[in-house]
Amino acid sequence: MGKLFLHLHPNKEDLMAALIGEYECRLDEKGRLMLPATLKKQLPAKDIKRFVINRGFEKHLNLYTGKEWDKITEEIGRLNLYVQKNREFVRKFNNGATELEIDGSSRILLPKSLGAYAGINKDVVLFAHTNRIEVWAKAEYDKAMKQEGEDFAKLAEDVMGKMPTDNKGDVS
Repeated sequence: MGKLFLHLHPNKEDLMAALIGEYECRLDEKGRLMLPATLKKQLPAKDIKRFVINRGFEKHLNLYTGKEWDKITEEIGRLNLYVQKNREFVRKFNNGATELEIDGSSRILLPKSLGAYAGINKDVVLFAHTNRIEVWAKAEYDKAMKQEGEDFAKLAEDVMGKMPTDNKGDVS
C-alpha cells in the first residue's frame, strides 16, 4: 500500500520573497538613509514600518524587517544558554541591535554607534539578499568585493559543490 504524505505550506503572507539588488546611497546631514524605491517595492507593505539593524559578521550592518528579526530571534532563543559559546554569540549578535522606524520620506536614522562600527560616514552601499539588507560603507564594500584570495569559481565550488544534487545534476 502506498504512503500518504502530507505537505503543509506556510501561509503565503508569512513568506518573504528573497531580496535582491545593490544600491548606492548617501547619508544626509542628520545621519538618515533613504531606502531606494526599487528596494522598498520588494518588501511586503505591512513590513515596511518597523526594522531592526544590528552588527554584521564583517564590518557592516544588517537591516531586517521587524518580522524577519522576530524569526531570527526566535531561532536564537532556542539556543542552550547553559553553553558559554551560545551566551557569547547571543550577546555579540544583539550588541547594538536597534529597532528603527521608517519616516514619511522613506528614511531611517542610522544609529551613530552602529555607523561608527561599520565605518559609515556618508557613502553607503545597500546589498540586499535573502532576508536582509547589508549596510556597508562604500569604501569597505568595494574593498571586500576586490579582496585578493580565492577566486569566485573556487569559492563557488567549495561552497556549492558540496550540496546534494538530484539525478539531473541540479542543486536540490
